[in-house]
This record gives sequence, C-alpha cells and structure tokens, in this order.
Amino acid sequence: MNQQEFVNLITPFKDKLFRMAKRLLVSTEEAEDATQEVLVKLWKNNNVLSNYSSVEAFAMTMTKNYCLDQLKSKRASNLQIVHNNYSDRTASVQKQIEDRDSWSVVEKIIESLPEQQRLIVQMRDVEEYEFAEIAKIMEMNETAVRVALSRARKEIREQLVKKHNYGIA
Repeated sequence: MNQQEFVNLITPFKDKLFRMAKRLLVSTEEAEDATQEVLVKLWKNNNVLSNYSSVEAFAMTMTKNYCLDQLKSKRASNLQIVHNNYSDRTASVQKQIEDRDSWSVVEKIIESLPEQQRLIVQMRDVEEYEFAEIAKIMEMNETAVRVALSRARKEIREQLVKKHNYGIA
C-alpha cells in the first residue's frame, strides 16, 4: 500500500479517532497526540490492514486502547485535568437571582395576557408544541396561532422593557 492509498483509506474516519480520543483524554493536545500515534501505528502496519474487514473499527479499537493505556500509565498523573477548553458555565449567584426575578416578572405578564394568548404562549414557549398541534388544540388556523403568539411575545417584551427601564431616563 502506498502513501496515497493509505491517506485515502484513513481520511474518512480520522476525525472520529480524534473525537474518541478527546472524549477519553479530555485534553485537546493529548487527543491530538493519541490520534497521531494511532495513525503512525497504522502506517507501520499498512501491509496487514487489508486483512481486516473494517479498518475503521480496528483503528477505533486501537485509539480506545491507546487512550486507556495513557490514562493508566504514569503519564496519567501529568495529564492536564483542567484543560484550556473548559469554562465554568454556571451563572453567578447575582445572575441567578436576576434571572429568577425576571422570570417571576414574565410569569406575571403572561398571567395578565388574554386567555387565548396566555394558552398559546404556554403551549409554544413552555411546552414546546408545534404550531400545527396548537392550532388543532385551540381549534384555530395555524396562521392565527402565529399572529396571536407574535402579539403575546410583543406585549411581554414591551412590558419587560418598561419594567427594566423604569426610572432610567
């Protein structure tokens, strides 16, 4: 097998190898190294690759085993646990309180809407029904549901802006 044939064989699934390595090793750098090591091993054994019914499955198994070996080895203590693509996604306490307050204001605004709009907002934005389902439940035209939802959202938005801009002039 020449180099071009090898590249053509490996190209369709090399990204899968990286993603598996990334999932196991977490660190992008370690995953890149693992993928490269597996590809080098495959190239060294390119003369026997034709014996495998699925080279992709063989490569995935090699990647998994290599990554598990890395995690078990002495290098595991050197693996970067806090990696550069991690970010804390939890909101600050202040942000959580602001969000809770905003949600309670939105709930009050929704309660003040006409019944039809209130039900449509509930079904679409909270329960995530499709427009066709809402139209059937409400015995309305789908277009009418969209219009009513648009008007309800506009009213909610206007009330929120009014509430948040109060005293700011």
